[in-house]
Order: sequence, then C-alpha cells, then structure tokens
Amino acid sequence: MNSKALVLFSGGQDSTTCLAWALDRYTHVETIGFDYGQRHAIELECRKTVLKEIRSAFPHWAEKLGDDHMFDLSILGQVSDTALTQDKAIEMQANGLPNTFVPGRNLLFFTFAATVAYRRGLEVLVGGMCETDYSGYPDCRDNTLKALQVTLSLGMDCPMLVETPLMWIDKAATWAMAESLGGSELVNIITEHTHTCYRGDRSIQHAWGYGCGECPACELRKAGFDAYASVRKTA
Repeated sequence: MNSKALVLFSGGQDSTTCLAWALDRYTHVETIGFDYGQRHAIELECRKTVLKEIRSAFPHWAEKLGDDHMFDLSILGQVSDTALTQDKAIEMQANGLPNTFVPGRNLLFFTFAATVAYRRGLEVLVGGMCETDYSGYPDCRDNTLKALQVTLSLGMDCPMLVETPLMWIDKAATWAMAESLGGSELVNIITEHTHTCYRGDRSIQHAWGYGCGECPACELRKAGFDAYASVRKTA
C-alpha cells in the first residue's frame, strides 16, 4: 500500500483541506509550493503560517508532516498573459475561459512535484483540483489528471498515483470535509490563515476568511461557506 505522499500546497482553502486529508491517510506527508509570479503572492506567506498552525494544533499530524519544498517557477508568469500573473481586470475570454486561467500551470506543478517525489521516495501526489465548483480550467479536469498520472508514471518508469480528493465535491462539502478531518480547529485555521483571493487582498475579514469578496475565487469560497454554515445551523 502507498504510505508516503507529496501535497501540492499553495496555502489556500483547497490545498489545506487536501493536506489534512493526506495527513489523515498516509504515514508520511511532504508539501510543495510554487512561486510563479502570481498576483496573490501573499499566499506564499500564508502557507508558512498554515503549516505552523497545523503542526501546533494537531500533534499527531505533526509527527507525519515532513519537509516543505518551494520552487521558483517565475518563468511561468513571464510567459503568461493572465489576470493571475498580470495587473489586469478579471474577465471572460472569447474561448469561454476566464483570463485567470494560467495555461500549463497544473501540468508543470505536477511534473515538478513528480520529480521531487521520485527523488524522495514518495508514491502519491495530492492536488486540490476540482471540476464541481471551479472556473472551468481544463487542467483541473479529472480526465486531464488521469492522463497526466499515466504520463508521469511512464516517463519516470515508476508508478505515480495522482489523488484529487475534492474532484467531485462542491465548496460547501470541502468545508464539511475539513470539519470532519480536523473539527472546528481546522475550520478556524482555514478561515483565519489560508488565502484564496485572486487579488491578494487580506485587508477585509469575512466570516469565510480574508479577501476582496468580488473575484471568482472569493465568490466560490463565500458561497460554499454560506451553504456549509446553513447546513450546520439546521443540523
């Protein structure tokens, strides 16, 4: 059985929930993050805080939580013309995708993660991709990641399992998953310390966390939290 995992960890809600999922499931878990010139680079600072808070709040997980790896992929931001890597308005494009889509981002993330996993003897790659509540990014789709799993396994000549625990659930269920894994403490860590807002705004605190409240990422996070909180009230 697979026992060691590498989590693509941005410092956002989804990747933090996936980290908790992996810590609950595997005996050894490491994390990997990428600086790709994103406008919301504040997430890179948040991820350090989230890791510290998880280690402090969950000693049984801290024993499993290994090294954190950070890579400079700023070249991706240099070749991308998107609202996540340039100071421009967020809008839909003629191809039906929002201009927050960074072409090749997840493909590169998983490729670099697989390289690290190969070197460190980690058998599982975990990502927070989802095609239930998402912005339509083609590199978040289940078929894309299944194909990538095959490609990485063949290219490394080593079995690589790509796990996406959020793939078929919405944001409300993601909040609920966090509570089921780590109770109110984990929910509070996600609310207080993770970052999702595309604009990198941490000046305004909402019930669901910090953010501008208007970008697509904030809207999805808010809607999910409201639905989750509503169910909790009636339970």
